Amino acid sequence: MAPDFDVLIIGSGFGGAVTACRLAEQGMRVLVLERGRRWEVKDYPSQSGENWIYNNDHPQREQGWIDWRFWGNMTVVVGAAVGGGSLIYANVSAPAHRECFDHGWPAEITYQELAPYYDRVGKMLNVQTLPDGQLTHRFKLMKEAAEKAGYGDRFTKMPVAITFDPNFTYDQPDPFNNKNSVKHLNDQGVEQGTCVHCGNCDFGCQVHAKNTLDLNYIPQAEKYHADVRPLHYVRFIEPVDGGYRVTFDRIIPGGGFLGEGKLVRGSETARKVIVAAGSLGSTELLLRCRDQYKTLPELSPFLGHDWSSNGDFLTLGRYPDSRTIAPSWGPTITCYIDFLNKPFQDQRFVVEDGGFAPFLRDYLEKKLSQAEHGIKQPYLKVILDSIARDLRNEDPFGNVMPWFANGVDKSNGRFYLGHKWWWPWGKHLELDWPEDSEPTDAIIAMHTMLSKVTGGKEWVSPTWTDLKWLITPHPLGGCNMGAEPGNGVVNHAGAVFGYPGLYVADGAIVPEAIGINPSRTIACLSERIAHLIVTEDTGRARPAFAGI
Repeated sequence: MAPDFDVLIIGSGFGGAVTACRLAEQGMRVLVLERGRRWEVKDYPSQSGENWIYNNDHPQREQGWIDWRFWGNMTVVVGAAVGGGSLIYANVSAPAHRECFDHGWPAEITYQELAPYYDRVGKMLNVQTLPDGQLTHRFKLMKEAAEKAGYGDRFTKMPVAITFDPNFTYDQPDPFNNKNSVKHLNDQGVEQGTCVHCGNCDFGCQVHAKNTLDLNYIPQAEKYHADVRPLHYVRFIEPVDGGYRVTFDRIIPGGGFLGEGKLVRGSETARKVIVAAGSLGSTELLLRCRDQYKTLPELSPFLGHDWSSNGDFLTLGRYPDSRTIAPSWGPTITCYIDFLNKPFQDQRFVVEDGGFAPFLRDYLEKKLSQAEHGIKQPYLKVILDSIARDLRNEDPFGNVMPWFANGVDKSNGRFYLGHKWWWPWGKHLELDWPEDSEPTDAIIAMHTMLSKVTGGKEWVSPTWTDLKWLITPHPLGGCNMGAEPGNGVVNHAGAVFGYPGLYVADGAIVPEAIGINPSRTIACLSERIAHLIVTEDTGRARPAFAGI
């Protein structure tokens, strides 16, 4: 029987959304299965104060914003949504450095090869930098710190996928009010707003100034008839005549025992399958297909190896009350100091200005707004509105600087299927992460220096000093690119060794830590994979890139 689709894509993040868009534009019948929900602004945690957790082990119970995975000395944070991690990331859309591709990558992957795809992603995501008239207190502190420490030439603005209004200013009355966002249609015909520096980047931008994938690549794919199905959790893939069968559970929230939802088994077939469920999701799915379900037994023995946390590390600088830092104002990340080309203490990393989401402020403002709607007296409404305005313009962490870093770790983690001591009957994704993998000593030394030269005092969390426990939102690897099955799971085109028509396109294929936020590199590689699939599928010789 003919397959149901030309291409079935598992996941809708920076791999799945990009490939869905480009393949649908070429007339292919595309199906996207996404385990998370399609979010509306009213349901964002920043607005509702709810819907926080995605339960990967029991997705029928909770289908929230963040999926936390805990493995002893490493915790990984990933998103679950139509749009994938783009809804929870800090907007950073920076290319990897040219030197990143000198070692550890297939010979076909060079900066020169990827440059046009980087440009295409930047245009699609409307990447910008913070306007000079909107520099945050954190930005100014970072610039001052770089100059006083002798690294002013390494300081630069960060490219971010945010739409700014050049006329926005902190000098206007009540600057962080949503009413200051300017509505417009983006290039895909979707209504967005401009940034009002509210600080909600990671937990739901209520004005849609954040250029998430559900506002560009995904609606573009749907314009060309891609079928995007949220709340579909894929269980395994198996070869069938003419392609592959993908078996999934459709998640039906709520209504069951104690409010629990239910799972309904289903399947679809396609000529080609692209696994784009992220470093954790894609690696776990293929491990289960090889080792548990035995449907893809010839997958590379390298599967699960050389995983990286991208060297993520956070410390805090504390300043006197007289100095305003206001980490809850402005985009979460706006600038960085570069130690990738010229290492510090023989370690390569970047230092970025981190930010805090204004949870308490949003909660109190929401309660005041609800109270205001129930009051008829005009003078009381004026009082409540005034209190809300004061809340918007005060930051409870006003004198704290979150110093964030991405670094080049050893990329020597290993994923495998194992057993929990408290539940020996089921197989779970497990991580072996050596404690000496991270460039933490050099990062802490730099963070301490930057705090000291600007009058602050560094505070390193005991979760690291005492427990050697880290958190990363940038998992990479597990289905790495390689030259052959002995050193990779996929080739330079994302094609899985030994299984024609099966691909991986997401952070799982990145074979080395890149030392800077990886979203643009993942999208760039996915643009290239889609380009090569179209070239192969149509039988055309691959042209010089001019847009497909």
